[in-house]
Amino acid sequence: MPNDNPAERPHPNDPLHGVTLEAMLTRLVDKYGWDELARRIRINCFAKDPSIKSSLTFLRRTPWARKKVEDLYKGTTF
Repeated sequence: MPNDNPAERPHPNDPLHGVTLEAMLTRLVDKYGWDELARRIRINCFAKDPSIKSSLTFLRRTPWARKKVEDLYKGTTF
């Protein structure tokens, strides 16, 4: 049977399915840059000495901030 693994099944209603937090953040930084990202999402890890690594550490521990990043990603046209 094809697609026996639930992780491999398509999820048409979930635009974040299969997209890692690192991929989301990288695409947002490429599109907006750190300054604009910090303006759109007011968190210090984007405003003060930002890096993908430090931002991922913060976002993985902070659900409300991760949600803001996910919402911005879903609303952004790439």
